[in-house]
Amino acid sequence: QVQVVESGGGLVQTGGSLSLSCSFSVSIFDINEMGWYRQPPGTQHQRELVATISGGRTTYGDFVKGRFTLSRDVRKNAIYLQMNDLKPEDTSVYYCVAKRGFDYWGQGTQVTVSS
Repeated sequence: QVQVVESGGGLVQTGGSLSLSCSFSVSIFDINEMGWYRQPPGTQHQRELVATISGGRTTYGDFVKGRFTLSRDVRKNAIYLQMNDLKPEDTSVYYCVAKRGFDYWGQGTQVTVSS
């Protein structure tokens, strides 16, 4: 079992920045893959890849286009998503995930970008 706790998010204007944090109850060295997905609230859309890291390799969703940066702190068992140049279409609920045989999801945090 892995506990996943997110923080950050909120409301920002177009072109602004936000930072999301995610902490895990186990060492990140014991997690196969970790990162962020997003899903518009109230929809049944499949969660969209934002950024993940696995084996030292970071993968970003096609829409990111250099605007977001995923980083990790091994001492704190945490990862961070720095989001810059935010656009209204980035409005969504952002979910942190730890993949360790099973997918452990956080509760989600709302990001709203106003035009």
